[in-house]
Amino acid sequence: MNRNDAATIAFRCHRVLDPLHSMIYFAPEAEECLTGAGLRPGRMCYFASRSAPMGAVGPGTVAATFFNFNPELVARHIPRAWELASPTDVVAARFAAVDAALRRLLGPDTLAGEQVAEAAELARAAAEGCVPEGRPLYAGHADLDWPSEPHLVLWHAVSLLREFRGDGHVAALVGAGLNGLTALVTHTATGRGFLEPVAKVSRGWSDEQWSGTADRLREQGFLDERGALTEQGQRLRDEVEAVTNSSAAAPWAWLGADKAERLHDLGRSLSRAIVAVGAFPDNVFAPAAPAAAPQGTRQ
Repeated sequence: MNRNDAATIAFRCHRVLDPLHSMIYFAPEAEECLTGAGLRPGRMCYFASRSAPMGAVGPGTVAATFFNFNPELVARHIPRAWELASPTDVVAARFAAVDAALRRLLGPDTLAGEQVAEAAELARAAAEGCVPEGRPLYAGHADLDWPSEPHLVLWHAVSLLREFRGDGHVAALVGAGLNGLTALVTHTATGRGFLEPVAKVSRGWSDEQWSGTADRLREQGFLDERGALTEQGQRLRDEVEAVTNSSAAAPWAWLGADKAERLHDLGRSLSRAIVAVGAFPDNVFAPAAPAAAPQGTRQ
């Protein structure tokens, strides 16, 4: 498989597999398990649970690797979270939440079936093609022990593939001259991510910070007066996505085209199943957004 083919497969598989990971950012089981481990409800659960595999890191590391969150928002919860629960306990609570959420969303028969077992095997094989160099958030998750149950293996493998891609995406954004907020504003303008009010609130940016950044992007020729992407802005976003797909190609080249296509089909079926039963809330994503552009996405 050449690199261009692998990059195309990387994009296609990401779109259908990502809901299987990102459902946890909306599942009530997450806050239940994480507060049970000692964390405070709300944003602390998100920041701590996703960064815990890296250890008791500080707010700068979390803001840098998550990329598009207001660092002031991160600093309200990190490092306070580590005074309430150890990273090891947070990781365990997160897996417990994933287990409970997938049992609710897919049901015991599906979880015990051949579809999940096959998808888990293929996703784990793909994840074995990832390399940690230059991928700090992926590397933290890759250091975790593999779970034993197939649905948890599937979730962990998809998480590894997602964070591997995300680290490459951050590098592409930085290389394009974007910071966290300019990346978020331009991605929202594509109509394939959060609705603007949700993007502001979830990432901790004020109306003034958002509008000031949008004004600068207009001056630079990336947004028009309506806040939509110009040709220059669309070209910038297209270039970022192309670099992201290329840098995410390695695990799919490792897996091979036939197995990747099989995993794509299995992942699409499972993702559709969880979306159909309400894994993601309404009025969060733009109408053109895929079912998987949720809270953990580093755009």
